[in-house]
Amino acid sequence: MNISSLEYFLLLISSYALVGILTPLMRRIAISKDILDRPDSTHKSHTSPTPYLGGVAIIIGVLIVTYGALIMSGAGANNFWLATSLLGPAVAIGVIGLWDDIKNLHPLPRFIGQSIAGLIVAILLVFTNNLGNPTGSTLLDILITVLWIVGICNSINFFDNLDGGAAGTTAISAIALSILTLSNGQTFLAALSLVITGATLGFLIWNKSPARIYMGDAGALFLGVLIAILTVRLNPETDSRFTSFVIPILLLAIPILDTIVAVISRLRRGVSPFQGGKDHLSHRLIRLGLSRKVTAILLWFLSAIFATIAIVISFDLFSNEFVGLSFGIVFWIFLLGAFLSRKDI
Repeated sequence: MNISSLEYFLLLISSYALVGILTPLMRRIAISKDILDRPDSTHKSHTSPTPYLGGVAIIIGVLIVTYGALIMSGAGANNFWLATSLLGPAVAIGVIGLWDDIKNLHPLPRFIGQSIAGLIVAILLVFTNNLGNPTGSTLLDILITVLWIVGICNSINFFDNLDGGAAGTTAISAIALSILTLSNGQTFLAALSLVITGATLGFLIWNKSPARIYMGDAGALFLGVLIAILTVRLNPETDSRFTSFVIPILLLAIPILDTIVAVISRLRRGVSPFQGGKDHLSHRLIRLGLSRKVTAILLWFLSAIFATIAIVISFDLFSNEFVGLSFGIVFWIFLLGAFLSRKDI
């Protein structure tokens, strides 16, 4: 599938503009239907009801731009199947998230849905030889893929606790992913990564501090599943298998860090990891005296650092993968220790 530079640019701009237009419309619908995130729990950090349904705008925008581009380019059935195999599971989980936004589901149905979607995707990827870095063991490949999809899905959802935090970080991960996939000829993955980049940036117009709308579980789970599938299909050009496994982790290092910090914090307080709390990275930075806007920018900056490390390693810019990889791992461990040393709540 050949895609020109202009076509890549149009995909980015189209999704940016479309989601930017759809988001305020979904905001009006959310207000009219009383689909609001009310600050009625101890883990809520906003002070006034804020509309959900921003995730619906993201989902609709990604679907319209992706399938519209396929139709306009005269793509064959194989490309439509490829798009559906990537987007279908993400939409399914996004619908569960939307249901949660409206009805406030128990965490168990969400987890079951994520696991089923992860298993279906894992089986499809393994048996169609579309994993970026297969281990050689079918059972192990399926297990790793399911754990990755479910884990990243929840990480992005957990990370959506600050105005612009999840949207901006996902955009950074997606644009880095587009650079990596373009470099190794995975053109379809690069195109979809740019669509995600544009969609999240279009949403960010309305979600940056002070947020006028939230993406909700619908958007966070949709983006989580989609970015997880794209990264698990990534086949980076590296000298070692270990490095190729680490690059997707680097692309999502900050959401993963946020999840691990929150889970460890809750376990050592004797509460469920699925119970909300003000123990995320954003909450800890705000307690240090940073504003919500500065906190979001700092988290974006940290995400950009790890994304840059992933690109540097893949492109072998310093002729030594080990140096870049070691720096990334040590820096991540340092951040883990630094955040865990702060007061949990």
